[in-house]
Amino acid sequence: MSKIISLSEAATIGLHSMVLIARSQEGMNVQSIADLTASSRHHVAKIMQRLAKDNFLISTRGPSGGFVLKKKPTEINLLDIYECIEGKIEISSCPMDHQICAFDKCLMSNLTQTMTLQVREYLKSRTLESYI
Repeated sequence: MSKIISLSEAATIGLHSMVLIARSQEGMNVQSIADLTASSRHHVAKIMQRLAKDNFLISTRGPSGGFVLKKKPTEINLLDIYECIEGKIEISSCPMDHQICAFDKCLMSNLTQTMTLQVREYLKSRTLESYI
C-alpha cells in the first residue's frame, strides 16, 4: 500500500548491472555481474532476462556468452531501467489513495508526492552515459 518510492534489491541490481555492462568493452555474463554486485547469480539472471526481454540488452548464450547493450548508453536513462523492473512510478498526492482527506490539509504536506517527483526526475535525467 506504500506510495513512497523505494529502491528494491532487484531495482538496485538492475541499475548497477546496466552501468557495469555499459562500461564493459566486451559485455558481461551473469556470474561476473553477480560477483561485482555481491548478489545471487539466480537473482541477477532473472533481472537480466527481464532487461533483455524489454530490449535493453542483447543476450548471447554459451561459454563466451553474456550481455551487451542493445541501445547506446545515451539512449537509456535510469528511469527506464527502474520502471522495467518495478513498473511505472505512480505519482499520487495521497499516500493512502484517498480522494477526500478527513483533514483540512495533508498531514504530510504532499511530501510523498514531492519526493516521488524528485526521484523520478533524477532517474530520468541520468543516462548510462553519465556513469561511463
